[in-house]
Amino acid sequence: MFDELFTYPAVLRHHRDAPCAAERARYLAHRATEGCPRQTLLRLACELLVVARTLHLAPGQVVSAEAIAAAADAWARRQRRRGRARGLRWSRALFVQVATHWLRFLGRLREPLAEPLPWGAVGEEFTVWMQRERGLSSITIRNRRWHVGQFLRWAVSQGRALATVGVTHIDTFLADLGRRGWSRVSIATSAKALRAFFRYAEMASQCPRGIAAAIEAPRLFAQEACPSGPAWEEVQRLLASTQTDRPRDIRDRALLLLFAVYGLRVGEVARLRLEHLDWEHEVVWVPRPKQRRTQPYPLTRTVGEAILHYLQRVRPRCARREVFLTLKAPFRPLSPGGLYHVTSSRLAAVGSPALHRGPHALRHACATRLVAAGLSLKAIGDHLGHRSTAATRLYAKVDLAGLREVAALDLGGVA
Repeated sequence: MFDELFTYPAVLRHHRDAPCAAERARYLAHRATEGCPRQTLLRLACELLVVARTLHLAPGQVVSAEAIAAAADAWARRQRRRGRARGLRWSRALFVQVATHWLRFLGRLREPLAEPLPWGAVGEEFTVWMQRERGLSSITIRNRRWHVGQFLRWAVSQGRALATVGVTHIDTFLADLGRRGWSRVSIATSAKALRAFFRYAEMASQCPRGIAAAIEAPRLFAQEACPSGPAWEEVQRLLASTQTDRPRDIRDRALLLLFAVYGLRVGEVARLRLEHLDWEHEVVWVPRPKQRRTQPYPLTRTVGEAILHYLQRVRPRCARREVFLTLKAPFRPLSPGGLYHVTSSRLAAVGSPALHRGPHALRHACATRLVAAGLSLKAIGDHLGHRSTAATRLYAKVDLAGLREVAALDLGGVA
């Protein structure tokens, strides 16, 4: 890799003879496959040289974030003494960034462990139980763990041990969430997670029995969980705004169509890979993490042409297999947060008055349109990837046109 970047023999020898030459060359080759331009690779090679010489890495040594920070401070002070930098900030930040990414690539970075849940092993055992015994998805486990962690840390701050917690303490915690501005739906989600945790704690004989059954969530009104999203006319304006030759519009049109036409979840679009596109049979295989399977969808002409246009004209040529990538190097897959930003910012740009503007809002708009078109709830549930028809029945509430027709029926003089 050094041969491709440097032409002067002295400079080439300078990089080859420095510590960790093979590791540095391997990382530079990796970054080249991500689409980094030559000038970026040259700057990166020079900074890697500094990092390798400053850290004095032993073979197989694992480095902590604290050690990187200390070395970065020393290097920044040296730069300032030599008159090559006015302050410490930028030299230190660049050193930390390059060293962290390089060592993580090599598998030699000591990553900080996830903050353990309080009260000993019971919190971690609850996490394992959700995965092995309940078979919950990783997203559900992460969300429940977060809510339980909020309560456990609150209880520790109150000087409470698990064996001394009662229902009144949980009620106080949930009430405190309301005073902090949480909505009833969010508090109800927290209560559901706590029920699951105390149900497990009771099974493990870690707390008194009866707590889980006594946890009460705020009352949710019938229409409170009613899905909301933009009207289909707004979705059409959104898609029309992407019909340009700008690279960002070409990419965003393809992914927005997947949300609007197929009602895909944000994680499903983020996980979509090139091998999921079967062009020969005109099928897209969508990864469904909740069902732990992939679901085939017919690749409609509009969606297929939009994705193909993006792949041929915009998508960077790199080793990444994910379909949707950033437009600038280093090329990385669009994260769920990035996909949310694309959707929400574009809905705001077309003046959508919808309260929710993320990818899930387009999923709701898709479902509402299918209900209005007269499709059965079973067909709509299959299209959306619902495991239960109970999830699909929510959309019957938003079919206002159908409800008006029912209300207008002539019941033969019956008042």
